[in-house]
Amino acid sequence: MAQRLSDQKRHDSGPQRVLIVDDHPIVRHGLTELLNQERDLEVCGSVGTAREALRFLDREIPDIIIADISLEEGRNGLDMIKLVHRRFASLPVLVLTMHDENLYAERVLRAGARGFIMKQEASDRIVEAVRTVLDGEFFVSPRIASRIVQDIFAPDDQVSRQYGLDKLSDRELDVFERLGRGLSGTEIANQLGLSQKTVDTYRANIKRKLGLKNSGELLQHAIAWAENDGAL
Repeated sequence: MAQRLSDQKRHDSGPQRVLIVDDHPIVRHGLTELLNQERDLEVCGSVGTAREALRFLDREIPDIIIADISLEEGRNGLDMIKLVHRRFASLPVLVLTMHDENLYAERVLRAGARGFIMKQEASDRIVEAVRTVLDGEFFVSPRIASRIVQDIFAPDDQVSRQYGLDKLSDRELDVFERLGRGLSGTEIANQLGLSQKTVDTYRANIKRKLGLKNSGELLQHAIAWAENDGAL
């Protein structure tokens, strides 16, 4: 009954406006088609980079942002979420991604997002996630919700989940992911607006935290992770 009343409220006040941020045009198109079929939802913008998303927000504020984590140019999705949360604290962000929720769900929530759902989920589940976040609630899978509760009551029992990748900072994980996609240190530096020395420092930190002996092992580890869609 509560869900129906919430839907009625949205219908009475007009469709809720959605901004999509994803670097794959076909994903943006498919998501736009899906959401525009719903009477209470309307895609008001569709962009491929964090920079474009921030420019859009200078002109118009949607009711919700749906964003991927991996964005090819410049800032990644986590950086964008943090910026949006600082500038527009009440603007909810739902992360829709192919990346493993075991590694990323808690990170995006800490960054300020209100929900996390994987692209493999059914279309009606994605719409449910959008509406849940618009209703002011958090949306994660039951497995992640259970783990978050366990972490609250047993914080010392967080030992090397995700093969140690939980030890990496958000920026280190970003560099690790880009290495796995075959980018060189110079390309990563250019994309992130960093110096080569800074990227080298991140690489060294990653090797130390993951217990890898050299750059060759780091590259193999990153590529293996990327080839398994972000899950070793």
